[in-house]
Amino acid sequence: MDRLIEILEDIQPDVDYENCTNLIDGHFLSSLDIISLIAELEDEYDITVPAVEIVPANFNSVEAMRKMIERLQEEF
Repeated sequence: MDRLIEILEDIQPDVDYENCTNLIDGHFLSSLDIISLIAELEDEYDITVPAVEIVPANFNSVEAMRKMIERLQEEF
């Protein structure tokens, strides 16, 4: 998941992604950051993030994003 952290750092470099568990709730990522992130994740991991998956719980931490990515990869 090093690539996931690289993607996040390209979008918002001043966050400790390895330890932060409130990326959305703590306002570390804006709505525009999330839109950019979703586009990057879809390209990088060959997934489609449906609207129902765009909830804070799936984007509050790297671990939550990793689980969402794995789940979406398994569905296809």
